[in-house]
Amino acid sequence: MATAKRDYYEVLGIERGASEEEIKKAFRKLAFQYHPDRNKEASAEGRFKEINEAYEILSDSEKRASYDRYGPEGVNGAGRGFEGFEGFGGFGDIFDAFFGGTATRGRQGPAVGSDLRFHMEITFEEAVFGVEREIEIQRRELCSRCRGARSEPGSQMARCTTCNGSGEVRRAQQSIFGQFVNVVTCAACRGQGQRITNPCTQCQGSGLEQRSKRIAVKIPAGVDSGNQLRLSGEGDTGARGGPAGNLYVAISVQEHELFTREDDNIIVELQLNMAQAALGATLTVPTIEGPTEIKIPPGTESGELFRLRGKGVPHLQGSKRGDELVKVRVDIPNQLTEEQRRLLTELAKTFEPGGGPSSPEDKGLFGKLKEALGGS
Repeated sequence: MATAKRDYYEVLGIERGASEEEIKKAFRKLAFQYHPDRNKEASAEGRFKEINEAYEILSDSEKRASYDRYGPEGVNGAGRGFEGFEGFGGFGDIFDAFFGGTATRGRQGPAVGSDLRFHMEITFEEAVFGVEREIEIQRRELCSRCRGARSEPGSQMARCTTCNGSGEVRRAQQSIFGQFVNVVTCAACRGQGQRITNPCTQCQGSGLEQRSKRIAVKIPAGVDSGNQLRLSGEGDTGARGGPAGNLYVAISVQEHELFTREDDNIIVELQLNMAQAALGATLTVPTIEGPTEIKIPPGTESGELFRLRGKGVPHLQGSKRGDELVKVRVDIPNQLTEEQRRLLTELAKTFEPGGGPSSPEDKGLFGKLKEALGGS
């Protein structure tokens, strides 16, 4: 019996009314935590796949709406009426079959190969500027011995005795509406009309073999966790001469020790002491491209934001670039030296109610305090 899937909202740890940004943040955090390259627990890979599946559905507005309305069945082929008649063609075939006609499925033609998925973890800097990586995948390709013919080279195929070479088997069935004939693909020869008499010793008659291949993948600037790249035709080789499937490269971005990301903006925190916040200062702040100077005006309060335009993340589908937002945090010391305590006590006496320093001498005390606190 199949195991019921967990609720996708529960998988990501979010409420059903969560916004797109909340969904993205929850996925980014969990994907980083359970990525198999970082988390070596036995259950990490399964958990990571579950997280990716939940994000794939909830990040797509149409799939999410269908999931909210119908549950898992709403995104897994639910809503298809008359599933008991899958062996027939359209509605015309169904009625013809009930009243003495013939329903067919036809021979199996070329089939598209399976899609493959590869998980790639990149650094914060690589996500901002882009990177080219070479990856190694395992995929099914044409057998190097029989070239997909499935038989040993030089051997001949024999006509299938089950379907007499037609590739189809007719089955007569009786119903309350009368007799009808259902034509299905021959299971013995898989609709080919021929059977292998001497299977290829290398691929055991499948026509395909597992091989390793190295592929160069170019990651564009501006990607984020949850994005995936499609490499057309790099999946498994198709059966019976069909086209190859695709390779999907799912991106996971490592957390940075200094920077966080919000859409195309980069956020960094800058700590000020009391004197720097009161008097203003010119300080050096880190950016993704290297340190730069920023002027902090006098009277800056904790929580204020300063914008460095064009220092953020490039937009994934355009030349526009986000900004860096410098968030100020004013540190209030909980331990003071004797000199700092003396200066603060002296300074406190000089303030007028509700105002700043009342004289140039008071501002001089601020300068001494700034020096004592280690400000520049």
